[in-house]
Amino acid sequence: MTGSPSRVYVARLAGLPVYDPNGDQVGKIRDVVTMMRQGNQPPRVLGLVVEVFTRRRIFLPMTRVTSVDVGHVITTGLLNMRRFEQRATEVLVLGELLDRTVTIADTGATAVVFDMAMEQWRTRDWLLTKVAVREGSKRFRRRGQTHVLDWADVSGFTQVEEGQGATHILAAFESMRAADLAGVLHDLSAKRRKEIAAALDDERLADVLEELPEDIQVEILAGLDTERAADVLEEMSPDDAADLIAELPTDTAERLLTLMEPDEAEDVRRLLTYEEHTAGGLMTSEPVILPVDATVADALAHVRNADLSPALAAMIYVCRPPLETPTGRFIGIGHIQRLLREPPSELVSAALDTDLDGLRPDDSLQTVSKYLATYNLVAAPVLDDEGRLLGAVTVDDVLDHLLPDDWRERDHLEPHEPEPQEVDHDAT
Repeated sequence: MTGSPSRVYVARLAGLPVYDPNGDQVGKIRDVVTMMRQGNQPPRVLGLVVEVFTRRRIFLPMTRVTSVDVGHVITTGLLNMRRFEQRATEVLVLGELLDRTVTIADTGATAVVFDMAMEQWRTRDWLLTKVAVREGSKRFRRRGQTHVLDWADVSGFTQVEEGQGATHILAAFESMRAADLAGVLHDLSAKRRKEIAAALDDERLADVLEELPEDIQVEILAGLDTERAADVLEEMSPDDAADLIAELPTDTAERLLTLMEPDEAEDVRRLLTYEEHTAGGLMTSEPVILPVDATVADALAHVRNADLSPALAAMIYVCRPPLETPTGRFIGIGHIQRLLREPPSELVSAALDTDLDGLRPDDSLQTVSKYLATYNLVAAPVLDDEGRLLGAVTVDDVLDHLLPDDWRERDHLEPHEPEPQEVDHDAT
């Protein structure tokens, strides 16, 4: 090991880039894998969970880590690209040990783990030697005292803890995109997923749920109390909420819809009336809709909304009132790329594409795919027989349905491609 500090705090490793000897980034650190040992012996650090650019998580043994410096980790360049699968004897430091409640041996006080440190010994083995804890707050103190203790000075890691917190694991993954956090949750136990979901705010949890397989969506939603589950569904996009509700038992689905805000529930109920693999079943009922007297400046202000996906923000839909779906008569679409070339004071109606016929709600997935490909679109309007706008289909929703149902859980290699065992980055 060269250029390595004597002590490395694990929470600070989360998200750090991993480089090969040539300085090319090969992935990011997502967790640290340890193995518990008997008695008070510090756990042995086996390696790192690294997410490579295909969003596959692989195992990087510590024997192939040549440097741990501030801001990055360097490997020997040789990586085993097989997907990481946690063994029964292995423990994830970030995923399972942070937020654990432990007992301090000297005082008998309970404390919560907020970080841990690993060190390399003369044998070249890495051990988890230090535990950073915070005691419960006391009177006249805003926060409890913090301590960095030896592994042998705390106990409680081998016990099953119900209701384990998630404050510090979420702090470690705070900058993660929703899709990446969903990947972390996917690889954890159902118990830990439930605890982390309980700690997320409604909006963040909704974003993460949209990126998870349906069976895990249902599992997490079932672990919430009914009122909170309804609140989370309200924060999801209507089409994703409809897909999730469709997977629930009928009585549960109806109870949640009753608890949702009437307007939100109405959108979801309407989407549930369409077959899954049709334009109606794919569409969202909340595209950017503007009146005919809106200006280019109005359109650009609306698409700056950070909650819009890139596909929805690429296009605005101009309609006669009412402007809530189903709208009045549909006039045309405005491509943001075109509107960016127009004066801000110009009416959007002067720069509309009115030549395209919209999709119909019963159009098949194949028809929708051909429509988007033929006209080089990332989104398309869905109209009823009276020419009213019902919603919009985006290319990301089409891809979700074209890919296999378990695509989020599969490795990102093509089925016919042989599984690579190792990749020598020095050779490439």
